[in-house]
Amino acid sequence: MSAPAVDRPAIDDTKTAVAQRSWVPVLWALPPVLVVLAIAGYPILRVLTESTVTATGRGTEVWTSVLGSEVFRDALWRTVSIAVCATAGCLVLGTLLAVVLAFVPFPGSGVVGRLIDTILTLPSFLITLAFTFLYGTAGAVNALLAELTGATTPFVDFLTTPLGVILAEITYFTPFVVRPLLAAFAQLPREQLDVAASLGASPWRVLRQVVLPEAWPALAAGGSLVLLLTLNEFGIVLFTGAKGVITLPALIYTRGIVTFDLPGAAVLASVQVLLSLVLYLTYRLVFARFIARPKGD
Repeated sequence: MSAPAVDRPAIDDTKTAVAQRSWVPVLWALPPVLVVLAIAGYPILRVLTESTVTATGRGTEVWTSVLGSEVFRDALWRTVSIAVCATAGCLVLGTLLAVVLAFVPFPGSGVVGRLIDTILTLPSFLITLAFTFLYGTAGAVNALLAELTGATTPFVDFLTTPLGVILAEITYFTPFVVRPLLAAFAQLPREQLDVAASLGASPWRVLRQVVLPEAWPALAAGGSLVLLLTLNEFGIVLFTGAKGVITLPALIYTRGIVTFDLPGAAVLASVQVLLSLVLYLTYRLVFARFIARPKGD
């Protein structure tokens, strides 16, 4: 029996149509990719290029000088330590607030939720101004304590220290943890909570074994966002820490604007960008792994 005839032109037309359809998503994605490269890629490339400028041409002398300085090491350590401490504080306070707002109804809870949303719209320096009015050397708290005790020196004096920066950042960035958690808590089946309570589980056990495991992705997302934002925070450090707290963003500002050392500022900015990218990629890998893991594991 002879083999059936093959319509070669029809097959070729089908392959051509498939190839054309495969290029359609690429063509649609090309314009936004070019826009992103123009907006984000060019500034990064420009900073990297500026970081190689030396007195005699181009080289790595500026990198060696900046990365080997004690000022850089101190600023790097202070940046990371402040970001980690502020993120931990936001996670603890944000989880507590979200649990109370979601599961402990009280009069005015809706107003509190809206106030938390309002903080997200405010610039960070307003928090530092409020801290200054409350806890500054001439603020309301010190004025009240001086009135009560007759002391001439301020009792509260932490605004220009890393502690002041951490507390201000916790105050400002906690809503970035609260909001994702509230959204996650809203997705929890009430029947699951009722069954756990009917079996005699204490509220703490229900929270620990039922509520929080379901909210881990939202908690990880909020914590990662806060860590990234605090790592790059400048306004709070500038207004609260003043000259007593030097982080990488503050050091970049000093090198680039105050002393006009553009190559040195470019090196510091490159390190800052690298830290942010490493943190973001780590979060994406961990988050993807967590989502891909079966719930029973």
